Amino acid sequence: MRLVWKSLDKMRCLRKRSAIPFLGFLITFLLFLNLYIEDGYVLEDKRQLRETSAHPPSSERYVHTFRDLTNFSGTINVTYRYLAGTPLNRKKYLTIGLSSVKRKRGNYLLETIKSIFDQSSYEELKEIVVVVHLADFDLVWCENLVQEITRKFAHHIIAGRLLVIHAPEEYYPSLDGLKRNYNDPEDRVRFRSKQNVDYAFLLNFCTNLSHFYMMLEDDVRCSRNFLTALKKVITSREGSYWVMLEFSKLGYIGKLYHSRDLPRLAHFLLMFYQEMPCDWLLIHFRGLLAQKDVIRFKPSLFQHMGYYSSYKGAENKLKDDDFEEDSIDIPDNPPANLYTNINVFENYDATKAYSSVDEYFWGKPPSTGDFFVIVFNKSTKISKIKIATGSDDRQNDVLHRGALEVGEKLVGTKKGKQCSSYITLGEFKNGNIEVVDVDHKIAFDIECVRIVVTASQKEWLIIRSISLWTTQPPSQ
Repeated sequence: MRLVWKSLDKMRCLRKRSAIPFLGFLITFLLFLNLYIEDGYVLEDKRQLRETSAHPPSSERYVHTFRDLTNFSGTINVTYRYLAGTPLNRKKYLTIGLSSVKRKRGNYLLETIKSIFDQSSYEELKEIVVVVHLADFDLVWCENLVQEITRKFAHHIIAGRLLVIHAPEEYYPSLDGLKRNYNDPEDRVRFRSKQNVDYAFLLNFCTNLSHFYMMLEDDVRCSRNFLTALKKVITSREGSYWVMLEFSKLGYIGKLYHSRDLPRLAHFLLMFYQEMPCDWLLIHFRGLLAQKDVIRFKPSLFQHMGYYSSYKGAENKLKDDDFEEDSIDIPDNPPANLYTNINVFENYDATKAYSSVDEYFWGKPPSTGDFFVIVFNKSTKISKIKIATGSDDRQNDVLHRGALEVGEKLVGTKKGKQCSSYITLGEFKNGNIEVVDVDHKIAFDIECVRIVVTASQKEWLIIRSISLWTTQPPSQ
């Protein structure tokens, strides 16, 4: 293994004009090789170390970090320092991970932690754990900040909702003589390379803490009851494959993963830490695990609030214009199968109208009697239905004449399950319809929601969004 590491270290000094094709091949090979390795998620025992240990010789310093380059499934052997709090034995629903370093100007970490807790209800707080990785090598800074965190959030630390950790410098790979891809300045390359390792060690630590993991930056404001909104989205995606769900369009903010994928992602960031920025690596990781498209939800649940970047204190005024402070009214959209006999244009298929993602269904001109039906996996009570057709740039591609129906009594057909009995709730007006108090108007648990075209039209049809709110979880 030392020979492998030495050869990798030598390769760092070479300047290659065509590194990207080779990198793509190497990434693909390692990721798909890993699909055949059985996943194990046992974290190494970690003990509290506050003293600073001497660095080992440079030739031996990083070998333990990359002991097995092909075992992406196992956790990385790092002995973390516990600066505040200890993990609980019970798995939570969500871990929120933050990595923070000393900034030349401004510090927003305390505000970010406060926003996470303040915007969560008492019941939501029971289901989350926040892990802060103080990743700066300045241990005095770390200790001073920990004292401030402990003073402000002592009750959350005692309750096991807040952990502060530090990965010692001796576990980091070399941050000198790195490849200057994209002609980035040397200090920029060092900053982003170290940041990749910071996140890798954070992900590695969080592997066993919860079922899901949310990546945030340390200068973020949260929307109210964001966890409830997250859970709605996750429930609506049951039965569908995803690697990364996005709840902000900025940087590393609001990226959600299954915790079972964290060991792979941690190894991935370590393997290619010097190649490119973290957000680019996250895109490659998602694609190599077969999620081709971005799955991003609106409204955004997290907003960037920092004014100065952690890199050199440069100004950073980026804002997410899709952020909403109160986003609790996100629809539930219970798990379902969708069918239509309208001719679909390209890949604008039926499922895209039912998602909170910024995409839509687009079909060729529909005829009288054509339908678009949602068949729930489990019958449910629905309180509100809201459907919008057309788009800002194609305002004529609306449903000019149509009806909204709800159904029961599922039967099997050649094209799958369909309801045999329907009741009309209303007619579309100007391409839209919204029906409230559905559960008061319909006596049965709904199994299907159907849009029926009541008059042929020459224009194509865009169904921009189908939003459903339930009065209770789907029947068990």
